[in-house]
Amino acid sequence: MNYLLDTHVLLWTLVDPDRVPGPMRRLIEDAGNRVSFSAASIWEIAIKHSLGRDDFPVEPATIWKAARETGLEELAVTAEHSVGVDALPWLHRDPFDRLLVAQARSAGMKLLSLDPEVNAYFSRGRRRG
Repeated sequence: MNYLLDTHVLLWTLVDPDRVPGPMRRLIEDAGNRVSFSAASIWEIAIKHSLGRDDFPVEPATIWKAARETGLEELAVTAEHSVGVDALPWLHRDPFDRLLVAQARSAGMKLLSLDPEVNAYFSRGRRRG
């Protein structure tokens, strides 16, 4: 199966794996699964880090390097993904999460997220486009 990690799950997987629920962690660790992270997540981390917040000391370069060293595959952001955002209903306002949803849908991947608003995009009857 192909999975895309949302930004929180990516950070927890690399920095604090005990925060990832067991069933989700097993999917991520299963060598039979293809697990990716989005360039959009690295961008989101870079923006939050550049704000200099004390509660967000994670450096984007460190996460990017750790993700690659861990064997996660990088998914680039394409124009197709950006256009896919337009087809999404407004279940969630976060632009990064909306882009991750569009990427996952476009690539036929399951997005691993703990955010119920993000997961609602993959519930029956909640899709547009």
